[in-house]
Amino acid sequence: MNPSFGTYQLAEEHEALREAVRSLAEKEIKPFAAEVDENERFPVEAHNALVKSGFAAVHVPEEYDGQGADSVATCIVIEEIARVCGSSSLIPAVNKLGTMPILLSASEELKQLVMPSIASGEAMASYALSEREAGSDTASMRTRAVRDGDNWVLNGTKCWITNAGESTWYTVMAVTDPNAAKKSAGISAFVVHKDDPGFSVGPKERKLGIKGSPTREIYFENCTIPASRIIGEPGTGLKTALRTLDHTRPTIGAQAVGIAQGALDAAVAYVKDRKQFGKSISDFQGVQFMLADMAMKIEAARHMVYVAAAKAERGEPNIGFITAAAKCFASDVAMEVTTDAVQLFGGAGYTRDFPVERMMRDAKITQIYEGTNQIQRVVMSRAVLNG
Repeated sequence: MNPSFGTYQLAEEHEALREAVRSLAEKEIKPFAAEVDENERFPVEAHNALVKSGFAAVHVPEEYDGQGADSVATCIVIEEIARVCGSSSLIPAVNKLGTMPILLSASEELKQLVMPSIASGEAMASYALSEREAGSDTASMRTRAVRDGDNWVLNGTKCWITNAGESTWYTVMAVTDPNAAKKSAGISAFVVHKDDPGFSVGPKERKLGIKGSPTREIYFENCTIPASRIIGEPGTGLKTALRTLDHTRPTIGAQAVGIAQGALDAAVAYVKDRKQFGKSISDFQGVQFMLADMAMKIEAARHMVYVAAAKAERGEPNIGFITAAAKCFASDVAMEVTTDAVQLFGGAGYTRDFPVERMMRDAKITQIYEGTNQIQRVVMSRAVLNG
């Protein structure tokens, strides 16, 4: 495995990757971003461009026909797409989230079944952990899976499922032993296909941001899947889910950094062009200080995200603190920077004629999904207190 850092710098191939993704994003994704948001439709142009260029699921290992990109490279891809369109960045991000449990814990047979279709772009994957009454309290989930001969039968509802209805595969956590001494030890993970009998998706949620990425409930009504579609051993599902988040929280940090960078870039261009009191508003020190703080915080967030991704890639132990910190800090920065960008645009920033209001709306979810930032602080504080 190649180390992601030399003398604390990105490898040349990482910088080349950034250039390639940025070029693609500017040409093939950015032109549709506003209309995708306005019409709340899936960004098919972005999906097609990402599949064609091999950027839709760069994390898939080479043995499953994938690119085999490391975690830092995956974060760069997500960051550069998010810089122009938050909704589109969820294509590679959620493909990683949905397949990480499979890569971490599934049988070779199950990996071979799912991963090549993700690598080719023929399929996407989603991740189904949350329920209406079991958000941050994941162990209280009610979705059940019961063994029936050569099958598992699932019943229940999952909510807040990103890209539901667009994805082919769903990684689903369900209770298999309701009498387990610890609730968390009674949960198992499964892979469900969109065509499995008893599986269906609900209507789209009406959201504040990331409107181009559909979020839906998914339903299991005696949903029957082959017994081989369990991920790992029964009772290990929540452990796998939490290990997954250690690997994917940096990707949300990367999305946040990208959104923030896009807002800063737009603000810089605007303040250079906008004239007040006979000169460019970029000449005013109050504006300059705002831009300096925005750029400083983005740079700090970016480095924290890359370090967290690199530690996860190396398989370092006890990465809970750094991955939670990267996600938490970067998403707080994204919300702050996009809010300041709207301010720098003045009244124009509050209109849909400019991209910063969309970026501000898109940034908010990064503080909420894959564990609210309050939960990230719980994770961090435990790591600090337990040494």
